[in-house]
Amino acid sequence: MNPAGYPPENIPLQGRYPGFQGQPGGSTVVQYTSVSVPPEPPRDHIIWSLCCFLHPFGLGLAAFIYSIKARDRKVVGDMEGARRYGSTALRLNILATFLGSIMFLISLIITITVSVQTYNYYNSYDYHYRG
Repeated sequence: MNPAGYPPENIPLQGRYPGFQGQPGGSTVVQYTSVSVPPEPPRDHIIWSLCCFLHPFGLGLAAFIYSIKARDRKVVGDMEGARRYGSTALRLNILATFLGSIMFLISLIITITVSVQTYNYYNSYDYHYRG
């Protein structure tokens, strides 16, 4: 990033602005400040885990437990452990949401199919008995 032979705080401007050559007899120096932004704290996905909590296969419960562990690790200051537990909770939540959606769609399709067949059965029966 810095040209060879120049320390990071003194970089001369060369060829940057055509027509402006800087002050005569001296070089133009650019000063910059580096800002270190702390990394974003790991997410624990606890709200999503609460929404998936009642999943029939127990995936929501496992995700909720991992979310609580991630939150505990974050409070203690173990960001790597919190990131691992949060990642596991995220995967379990994705799986629970996917399986729950598939189960909901299958039950909806079965309910509609049975309702249509029942309706067709009762409407095709001849109620007008002539005897």
